Amino acid sequence: MLNERAQILLKTLVERYIHEGQPVGSRSLSKFSGLDLSPATIRNVMSDLEDMGLITSPHTSAGRIPTPQGYRLFVDKLLVVETLDAVELHHLEDQLHPDNPSRLINVASNMLSELTHFAGIVVTPKRTGAVFRYIEFMALSEKRILLIIVTPEGDVQNRIIFTETSYSQTDLIEAGNFINQHYAGCTLDEIRGRLNTELKQLTNDMTILMSAAIEAGGAAINENSETVVLAGERKLLNIHDVSDNLSSLKKLFALFERKTNLLQLLELSRQAQGVKLFIGGESDIASLEEFSVVTAPYEMEGEIVGTVGVIGPIRMAYERVIPIVDITAKLLSSGLSQH
Repeated sequence: MLNERAQILLKTLVERYIHEGQPVGSRSLSKFSGLDLSPATIRNVMSDLEDMGLITSPHTSAGRIPTPQGYRLFVDKLLVVETLDAVELHHLEDQLHPDNPSRLINVASNMLSELTHFAGIVVTPKRTGAVFRYIEFMALSEKRILLIIVTPEGDVQNRIIFTETSYSQTDLIEAGNFINQHYAGCTLDEIRGRLNTELKQLTNDMTILMSAAIEAGGAAINENSETVVLAGERKLLNIHDVSDNLSSLKKLFALFERKTNLLQLLELSRQAQGVKLFIGGESDIASLEEFSVVTAPYEMEGEIVGTVGVIGPIRMAYERVIPIVDITAKLLSSGLSQH
């Protein structure tokens, strides 16, 4: 529990440190806090904040810097989030218009990086079940058929099916029309369960072809389900706080390559309402102990399907990054839903 004076001084200290990147002394706090306090009083309050684990003294410096706990209190209780600049907002709206979904995902990741100068990240839509919108068969040779699957998001997946039977193009058109007419929008698991009872009116050869298509289609869609799209990770090399810590950078880029732990972390933000922050060790991922992750879930037709976010140094301008992530998630939701 902090009194109003301590809150103002902590808020001022965090803001000055984010802005300047240097330990903040009592003179600076007196100048920027707006409080009429003696240097001795300010030092006493700083000592109390240090005892609480909210700030610390680096090396022999007379100034203080916030700890991850100090940042957390600042973000939760003291932060005043900015309104996004009108030019930046227009730029985001212009870029994230309804379009090819895969392009929207990549644009969102790049825009997050461009506006924050950190690493932008988007987890692509997670499918609860492999669903197709349209299937088409195309004969490649006597017993080789190209299966073309279009998902509800507009992604196109191709698979080659090897068959024991030769099919004419007319047969393949008939099979594709039957599946599209009766099963479009169903999950492939649902179709698989209905094949035996509902395809009796077709020849056995057609049933075999459709069964093969369902298996290949499910594999194709699930194989491309939920991946991480990163943009601007090399921008982190230009940040003083980050570039000075080579060991931390190596761990972070190893995490980018693996992505598995990153996916697990970002999965948590699906359950959040709005923006969620992981500051330093809060992520429980060793590679991110020196970084902060700001995330927000995005939707498609009212269902949460993925996550957008930014990875950057703990010393980031949260009041600016938070609205960028929040608005990007909302615009991506709108773009995907309109598509």
